[in-house]
Amino acid sequence: MPLRVTVWHEFRHEKKNATVAKIYPKGMHEAIAQHLRKSTDLVIKTATLDEPEHGLTDEVLKNTDVLTWWGHMAHGDVKDEIAAKVAKRVYEGMGLVVLHSGHLSKPFVKLMGTTGFLKWREAGEKERIWVVSPGHPITRGLSSDCIVIDHEEMYGEHFDIPDPDELIFISWFEGGEVFRSGCVWKRGAGKIFYFRPGHETFPSYHHPDVLKVIENGCRYVAPASEVVPFRASCPRIEPSLEPIKTVHVVDESIHRR
Repeated sequence: MPLRVTVWHEFRHEKKNATVAKIYPKGMHEAIAQHLRKSTDLVIKTATLDEPEHGLTDEVLKNTDVLTWWGHMAHGDVKDEIAAKVAKRVYEGMGLVVLHSGHLSKPFVKLMGTTGFLKWREAGEKERIWVVSPGHPITRGLSSDCIVIDHEEMYGEHFDIPDPDELIFISWFEGGEVFRSGCVWKRGAGKIFYFRPGHETFPSYHHPDVLKVIENGCRYVAPASEVVPFRASCPRIEPSLEPIKTVHVVDESIHRR
């Protein structure tokens, strides 16, 4: 079956910042979606914050295998009930790919159980994203064991996240900082992949290796099965047995002097 991916984007910066609009004239979500559409086994749709229900209706979420999420300036505008629905779908098996500043998004924070806080510096410095899990499916098809981005926002440790189940990438920045920039967690029946690059004023989502990682990430967190574990009132499985007859044995020695 085709993998159904919904690319969700806040889509506010492009409407307010001419620099961002020039880099992403159709929005960051379309830059990502255009790459994913090149794969014939992926069915891609987009959704944005200002659509009714943020574009994430019950029907959309029900028919989404993997959701990618980019947000920054309007985390607070995301309705709590929509964030809760996203988290619920992850627990049920939907994959979630959280990008860049999505580390403070409501769904990510809810699923992590931590603040998601970190250090940052908008300096446009070089970033080297090192592969620390060679052979991992998310690294498949990369041009080398290090993705070089000439200009990016710095994120630095400490990154307030639970210890990742899998650490795929670590970033180094010109200023000397390092950062856990590619992490995977399992929550319920679903998986979450966080990938760091993607500040809005830099063309990171035009970088072929960055796009390849997002594509690989979507495939990796995709549901393994549509079967949701049965967790409800359950009749006994084993047949009823004859009740065990209790035999009371009196130790007469305790009455002896």
